[in-house]
Amino acid sequence: MISLRINNKPVQFDGEPDTPLLWALRDHFKLTGTKYGCGIGQCGSCTVHIDGKARRSCMTTVSNTEGKSVVTIEGLAKGDQLHPVQQAWLEQDVPQCGYCQTGLIMTTVEFLQQHPKPSDEDINANVKNLCRCGTYVRVRKAIHRAAELSAQEK
Repeated sequence: MISLRINNKPVQFDGEPDTPLLWALRDHFKLTGTKYGCGIGQCGSCTVHIDGKARRSCMTTVSNTEGKSVVTIEGLAKGDQLHPVQQAWLEQDVPQCGYCQTGLIMTTVEFLQQHPKPSDEDINANVKNLCRCGTYVRVRKAIHRAAELSAQEK
């Protein structure tokens, strides 16, 4: 039995300890916002936060989350109040197919903690998630807007 917190709720996973966190989230905990993209940690569609750090859940085993806090896209908003990154994504109409967006959002949340006033160069160098639809121009605009919204919250 593996104990952890998911979206601020204590949970237990009674399965194979080497199960990728991605599949435990989707199949066991029914949190399907985290997407399977490549399965080798390169695309970023499966990004979640583990103890506040953006991590690829396809490359993290459930046993490596023992006693840790996991936040998925479902746990990012505070009730009906969207996270500033989620709000910016909507305002800038970022998604096309939308498949990679949850991972991009989770990556951006951590990125903005490190770069509260990012330049385009900061974004290009640090936000490496892949988007098949190529909405990178809108992603960049949304990151800048999220930085503005986050600054207004403080």
